[in-house]
Amino acid sequence: MTAGYHRPYLIVAACFMIQATGIGTFVSYGVFFNSLAAEFGWSRAVISGASSLAFIVSGSFAILVGRLNDIYGPRKLMSIAAIFFGTGCMLMTQVKEIWQLYCFYGILFGIGLSAIDVIALTTTARWFSRSRGLMTGIVKVGTGAGQFAIPFLASLGIAVYGWRHTYLLIGALTLVLLVLLAQVLKRDPSPGGSDGRGAPQVAVERAPRQDAGLNSFAALRTMQMVIICAVTALTVFCLLIILVHIVPHAGDIGLSFPQAAGVLSAIGAVSMIGRFGSGVAIDRIGSKAVMVVCFITLTASLLWLQIADSPWMLYCFAAIYGLAHGSFFTAVSPIVAEIFGINAHGTLFGIVIFSGTVGGALGPILAGRIFDLTGNYSQVFILITIISLIVLGLIIMLKPIKMINQATGGDLDRSA
Repeated sequence: MTAGYHRPYLIVAACFMIQATGIGTFVSYGVFFNSLAAEFGWSRAVISGASSLAFIVSGSFAILVGRLNDIYGPRKLMSIAAIFFGTGCMLMTQVKEIWQLYCFYGILFGIGLSAIDVIALTTTARWFSRSRGLMTGIVKVGTGAGQFAIPFLASLGIAVYGWRHTYLLIGALTLVLLVLLAQVLKRDPSPGGSDGRGAPQVAVERAPRQDAGLNSFAALRTMQMVIICAVTALTVFCLLIILVHIVPHAGDIGLSFPQAAGVLSAIGAVSMIGRFGSGVAIDRIGSKAVMVVCFITLTASLLWLQIADSPWMLYCFAAIYGLAHGSFFTAVSPIVAEIFGINAHGTLFGIVIFSGTVGGALGPILAGRIFDLTGNYSQVFILITIISLIVLGLIIMLKPIKMINQATGGDLDRSA
């Protein structure tokens, strides 16, 4: 087989590793939570704020990254993002004041984080049409692999070397790895797809038309876009609360540090099943149906969390929640492509990610503040359960656009 035939699979593998490295490192912040609190005496709201700032910065830059990716392709963008990502981690070794935590992690790391989802998922969507759900699911399994492996390795590093040296090691490795992975990427299968070499590629399936679907201005006028952005904002609000606060919550109810970190790793491990399974299901029943099942499962897990008071119950929560967590993040990119086409997928997906980061930035801070006031997470878990039910209703309301026109314009059915 020709090198061109293998190229799409190499891109999927690279995107898998980008997701594993980027999201796994971000999620591992929860493992460093107690170390930061013990050394500096900062409140949980303050420590959560750095994660929230990184998330909102990443979302803000995701719109720009998505637009630039549509125009120039992913290679140079991913390389530049890798420098910010790794440098932000390495500078964590110098943190002594709150402003440094927010500058190094919240801003520098956040800028690097902005490219992780947009580039990996938009590039995958552009290379595949018939098997877009499956390939997106495979790429998102990388997220679960990273969520499982990196927090676990970080906890071992903290125990042996301390949190500062662990961040130094993570930063150096991620910088080098992401730059190398960036060199594999190409925007799309077309000869003019910003490959940087000028060689035409042979796709493993008929490539999706790169001008098919709505332009960004037309899509932004639809109710479907409003609903998808609202769903993403509310969902990530809930999910980031879990990722940032589940380790300290597990410690509060008596789990040892390795057990508490293990809950976070278990979420990542089980989410791989949810990501792959939902990817296969998307190609067969569509993204909306997968989303409905996802939020029924998410609500069930959050109800269980409110009574979970022992290690086995928290690990049971991780198993149920992990399925929903993985399914949601797999379905977001395909549902944007299904409804709006791929003409402006990078731009639109960047806007959707930004919506998610607004919710994700607010969630951990609010949860930390509620804990500081009440001394527990009971009210937080009730709140996110209610939000999960609201989002389920919004997903059920979501309807396809009946007349998807080309980028040149035309009439739209804006019904939701």
